[in-house]
Amino acid sequence: MTDLSFSTLAIPNELIENIATLGYSEMTPIQAQSLPSILSGKDVIGKAKTGSGKTVAFGLGVLKNVDVKRFRVQALILCPTRELADQVATELRKLARATHNLKILTLCGGTPFGPQAKSLRHGAHIIVGTPGRVEDHLRKKNLGLDEVSSFVLDEADRMLDSGFQDSLDEIIRYVPRQRQTLLFSATYPPKIKDIADAIMQTPQMIEVEDKHEQSSIEQVFYRIEGQHTRLTALQTTLLKYRPQSTLVFCNTKIETVEVSTALREMGFSALALHGDLEQKDRDKTLVRFANKSVSICVATDVAARGLDIDELDAVINYQLAREIAVHSHRVGRTGRAGAKGVAITLAGENEQFKIDRLRALQKASADKAHYKLQALPKIDIDREPGFKPAYVTLLIDGGKKNKLRAGDILGALTANKAISGSDIGKIKTFDFHTYVAVTRKIANEAFNTISNGQLKGRKFRIKKL
Repeated sequence: MTDLSFSTLAIPNELIENIATLGYSEMTPIQAQSLPSILSGKDVIGKAKTGSGKTVAFGLGVLKNVDVKRFRVQALILCPTRELADQVATELRKLARATHNLKILTLCGGTPFGPQAKSLRHGAHIIVGTPGRVEDHLRKKNLGLDEVSSFVLDEADRMLDSGFQDSLDEIIRYVPRQRQTLLFSATYPPKIKDIADAIMQTPQMIEVEDKHEQSSIEQVFYRIEGQHTRLTALQTTLLKYRPQSTLVFCNTKIETVEVSTALREMGFSALALHGDLEQKDRDKTLVRFANKSVSICVATDVAARGLDIDELDAVINYQLAREIAVHSHRVGRTGRAGAKGVAITLAGENEQFKIDRLRALQKASADKAHYKLQALPKIDIDREPGFKPAYVTLLIDGGKKNKLRAGDILGALTANKAISGSDIGKIKTFDFHTYVAVTRKIANEAFNTISNGQLKGRKFRIKKL
């Protein structure tokens, strides 16, 4: 039996000891297969879905190579979105807790340019950022990459889908040719192969098979009778399963808006997630979906990449993905870490051949019945109202820059013991505002408590979303 312990790796003892404190008992498949090559200095292409543990894989490689005594940028990690960059930076800081005086800086769009330039003047060891903003700082000569030895492209396929090819080409001009390049991608289309061939030196290809255990994910294929019945079919499946947290996949931006609007008119709590959203609106949508104050997120494949939501109860394919391989990536959003989940696909009889290809791709059992279109469940949708989420989000007009912390808000809400700590969900703090999830039953009381009281000795404006 293969030893999956992190202690078998050629990394400093302080990193191994810190990993144990983070609760990582053994390596995930992508970590076990890629880390030996990464730690030996080879270029690596890792094909693995979101949630596979790839950040720890490339993070350990980056941290091993950084010399904190040299206060220069030694590693550059590019991500397609600000929220993914924030997630990566947070994970790296956790991994590096035992490495003193290490500075990690995020450079992302949607945040003020000036403070980033000022931080760069003070120096950093690792930069995590989005291609557009990193390119901007290079152009303004705020950022130097002459001493970069580790270059990471995370969610590379999505970066290209989002139109970052030109920015990537420009950034690569500034990175030394002698370096280690690590590329991670959920899919491996020809355009990813092209960029890998152009920037990598004899890379090792690590591919983790995207298999889903039937014990944790129930896949169901429902038959629709024409395009005009899709919305009704979606409503029917939501009412049958009543999931608290659902990701609905559409193939176009326009459909995400149309479907989310229709769901709200049916009485559901739904928001759209697509590439045209302003960063502040994207942040708001992601926070509300993650804290379970919005039940349904309707998204395109590109917009949903990098989205890391715990305990996602259901995935619904409003349409089959245009690329069959993308279906597995969608399905893998639910049923994680042994939790139960359901993946529902709406399709017409003329799409059965695509479902047969899915079955072959996923190496399903010989029983084909599981992959056959079923009749929709019989539910009187006119008598069944849409359901509301368990939580409501309060938006406080203050954040990190106001020295406001999650503990301050939790303490204020529970001070008079009228509100229990169990009624308070996730608290997400940004620079100048904070989102607080509270159970629906105490939402008004929580609103009044903050509105009429003080945080950090001052009043903050608050509104209910």
